[in-house]
Amino acid sequence: MLMGVAPLLVIAAGVAVGILAGAMPGISPSMAVALLLPFSFGMTPSMGLVLLCAIYLASNYGGSITAVMVNTPGTPSAVVTAFDGYPLTRKGDAGTALGVSLVSSVVGGFIGIIILVLFSAPLARMALKFWPAEYFALAILGLSTIASLGGGRWLESFMAVLLGLLLNTIGLDPLSGVSRFTFDMVRLYDGFSFIPVLIGLFALSEVFSGIESGEVGMPPVQPDKERSPWPTIREYLKLKYSMIRAGILGTVIGVFPGAGGTIASFIAYDVEKRLSKDPDGFGKGAPAGVAAAEASNSSSVGGALVPLLTLGIPGSSSAAVLIGALMIHDLQPGPELFTRHPDVVYTLFSSLFVANIFLLFLGLLGARLWIKAALIPKRLLYPMIFAFSFIGSYAVRSSLFDVGVCLAFGLLGWMLSRSKIPVSPIVLGMILGTMIEKNLRTTIMMGGVSLFFRRPLSLALLLLASASVVIPFIRERKRACGGS
Repeated sequence: MLMGVAPLLVIAAGVAVGILAGAMPGISPSMAVALLLPFSFGMTPSMGLVLLCAIYLASNYGGSITAVMVNTPGTPSAVVTAFDGYPLTRKGDAGTALGVSLVSSVVGGFIGIIILVLFSAPLARMALKFWPAEYFALAILGLSTIASLGGGRWLESFMAVLLGLLLNTIGLDPLSGVSRFTFDMVRLYDGFSFIPVLIGLFALSEVFSGIESGEVGMPPVQPDKERSPWPTIREYLKLKYSMIRAGILGTVIGVFPGAGGTIASFIAYDVEKRLSKDPDGFGKGAPAGVAAAEASNSSSVGGALVPLLTLGIPGSSSAAVLIGALMIHDLQPGPELFTRHPDVVYTLFSSLFVANIFLLFLGLLGARLWIKAALIPKRLLYPMIFAFSFIGSYAVRSSLFDVGVCLAFGLLGWMLSRSKIPVSPIVLGMILGTMIEKNLRTTIMMGGVSLFFRRPLSLALLLLASASVVIPFIRERKRACGGS
């Protein structure tokens, strides 16, 4: 079925739209899939699903483009890509950052799809064994990454992640429905919309810092003329283990409903930093950091499709939209999908491989244009970032309140950066806050605090999280004692 011209055009269109949607701040992968859902109504079930999955896959990569070029993550999972991608751009190595992010996305995508095809059933059974205790422990493991995200400034990182957790409590209580810290403002009943917060903390704070430091009048960073803007084959091969590790980790985390590519990218980045021979280079322009972030969030797409296709349970918000698409075409996701409609399932599998190949070619073609963005003078670039930030914030809920939220968090991010307090732990706290609170309270209602320790998998994850926090401190203490 995929050998015809029409299916290939559908995949190419889906990948192109997905890249553009992911690169636009304010449009998440789930929103991109939902916006394009009506276009699948007139298609066959197979082609409709192929179009939407191609958009889902490509939008995860698209978010890295603006993260690398202007420190504005197009998607929540691209936050981690900006940690090292943007510093590379500031050093004149935008081509390196874009090349690594693209190839890592493609490699991660292939890993996720291969695991989806070969191990769907056992992974789905494993996901069913996760109780609220395990989800809480997984979230705590994600939260433990602040031990390495802040480098030597662990106290500042801890304060920032607490601020993120506190901000996440604003709105309606997830279990009782009681309003908290809303000051009777209806707009705050759902809490702060995540996209305007993200844009403000990363994009606008960077603009404010640039204006303060006088970068507006400085010439743009020129790429190194003595070498190709793209990484060499040898440089890609140096990152192969980082890509493979992050790809496998991203797929496994993506299988668990509610975890998703954002948590996967934080954890994969943390793992790579711990395994690196030069951990101090992370956050300053380490290609391995970009590779880990992109491989993990792209591979999480394959992971999220595992419970969707085998159990009918969405592994992410984008997968939830895909369930709606299946039902519109009279297809019931779950075990019967494989027996009654194997043509749809295996067409989807093969189309995901083809979509990854299209992603590589379209990404390489577009990257030449993205590199030129680094040559735009700051006096022109900063007003454009302001405009796109406000447009992206408004687009989420068509609300001027969200534009104000974006501006407020931009000022907050600027003030925190002046105080040398990292903003990324705030994002981590806001991402994991609801997951931690909801599953903590549910577990306590089910069996008390002891239930966390009576379930082996929950206990193992909590011990792993504790070790990931304690071990860096022990190493620092030994290093300090050895130095003295």
